[in-house]
Amino acid sequence: MTTMPLETELAVFARMKDTLLATYEGKFVLVHGEDFLGAFDSAENAYAEGVKRFGQEPFLLKKVTAHEEVYRNQALSLGLIHARI
Repeated sequence: MTTMPLETELAVFARMKDTLLATYEGKFVLVHGEDFLGAFDSAENAYAEGVKRFGQEPFLLKKVTAHEEVYRNQALSLGLIHARI
């Protein structure tokens, strides 16, 4: 069975979310495979550490928040730009 990229990392984040919220709310966490690699004050610092450790290999960088933030591209929604799938 083929897994989607970052499926494992997202599952690890979901399992750990309550603990992460209690300890690292508002910070950015780095997860690779089954491994939680730490929390960082900025996305840039977490990203730099991920690139340093894994290069171009996929890793998860996610902000720890109680509610997921949804990004909406207004230009795409209004038809001002078009997504090519």
